Amino acid sequence: MAESIRGKSVIVTGASKGIGKGIARVFAKHGAKVLVVGRDLASAEAAARELVGMGHTASAFSADVTKLDDMEAMAKAAVDRYGGVDVLCANAGMFPQVKIEEMSPEAWDEVQATNLKGTFLSVKACVPYLKKSGEGRIVITSSITGPVTGFPGWSHYGATKAGQLGFMRTACMELAKYGITINAVMPGNIVTEGLEGLGPDYMKGMAASVPLGHLGEVEDIGHAALFFASREARYITGQTIIVDGGQILPESPDALSQM
Repeated sequence: MAESIRGKSVIVTGASKGIGKGIARVFAKHGAKVLVVGRDLASAEAAARELVGMGHTASAFSADVTKLDDMEAMAKAAVDRYGGVDVLCANAGMFPQVKIEEMSPEAWDEVQATNLKGTFLSVKACVPYLKKSGEGRIVITSSITGPVTGFPGWSHYGATKAGQLGFMRTACMELAKYGITINAVMPGNIVTEGLEGLGPDYMKGMAASVPLGHLGEVEDIGHAALFFASREARYITGQTIIVDGGQILPESPDALSQM
C-alpha cells in the first residue's frame, strides 16, 4: 500500500498542527511530496521544515480555506512544485466550544465557513488537477461528533461534520467519471493541541470512555487517510471509517466496568 503513495503530490490543509500535521507526516514518511497548508505561514513553514529535516519532501503554503482564490492558488502551487495534484486531504477545521444560548450568528457562520465551505472550496479548486492524475483521491477529515455523537458546545461543529458527509456522498457520484474517489475519516478523541487545551480532566474522562483505554494519536488518522489515498483503495468511494478506539460502542459508561 505504501509503495503506491511514493512520489504522489499531496495537499494537506490545516497541516501546521494537530491531526493535519500528523496526516502530512504519515504521507511524507511514505514518500509523498507534501504541501503543508495553513493560514499562518510561519507555522506551516515550521511544520514543513520538520518533515524536510527527517529527509522527506515538503514545502509550506499559506492559504485560507474560506477563500476560493486562496484554494486555487494552493492547487496551482502544488502543480508548480510537484507536477500536479494526486491527493487532497481536506482537513482544515475549527472547534470553538460554545453552547447554543451563548452562540452568536457570527460564531456559527465562522465555523460553517471554515469546516464546511472550506471543504467544498478546497475540493472545487483541486478537481481540475485531480482529473489529470488518473488516480485522484480526496480524503475528508470529518468526526464522530455530529454524524454519530454529540457534545455540549459543539452544535455548530457537529453540523459541519455531518454536512461534510452529505457533501461527500454526492461528490463521489459527480467525480467518479474522472476516476476520483472521495472518502472520509471520522476521528474520535485524538491527542492534539486543541484537545489538550480542554484540560487534563477532560482528557482523562475521554480516555476512560474508550474501550482500548487510551486516546488516539494523530498518526492513527494519518494511516487511515493513507489507505483511502492508496491504489489498493481504488474501488472505495463515498465511504467513511471511524477511528476512535471503540469509543462510540459502549451502551453506557457502566459497560466498560463489565470488561
